[in-house]
Amino acid sequence: MHGKPLWIMIAGPYGSGADTADERDANLERLNRTGLALLEQGHVPVIGVNNALPLMALAGEASFERIMMPLSKALAERCDACLRIEGASKGADEEVELFRKAGKPVFSRLEEIFDRPWMRPSSR
Repeated sequence: MHGKPLWIMIAGPYGSGADTADERDANLERLNRTGLALLEQGHVPVIGVNNALPLMALAGEASFERIMMPLSKALAERCDACLRIEGASKGADEEVELFRKAGKPVFSRLEEIFDRPWMRPSSR
C-alpha cells in the first residue's frame, strides 16, 4: 500500500444522539474535519453521510432508511480502510463490522494511520 493514497471511510455519529439540526451539523463538521486531516496527509476521505444527504434531500425525509446505510455500506466495500471516530452510532458500528469481516484495517485515531510508514502515500 505504500505510496498509493488510501480510500479511508470515516465512520462516526451523524444522527445518533443528535436531537437537533445543530447537533447533527456539529457531528457532520467533526466527520468533515477528520476528512480534511486525512486529505492533507494524502489520503482520500470517504464520508457516507456526505454522499447520502443530497440524495435524501431530493427523495424526502422518509428516505433515510433506504438511502443512508445502504449507500454507506456500498461505499465501505470500495474503501481500503476505516477510521472509526468517537461517539455512539449503530450505523458506524455496522460499517466497522464490514471492514473487519473483509480483513481491512480499522483505526480509532488519526495517529494510528499517520504513524505507519506503509500508510503514508508518496508525494503527489
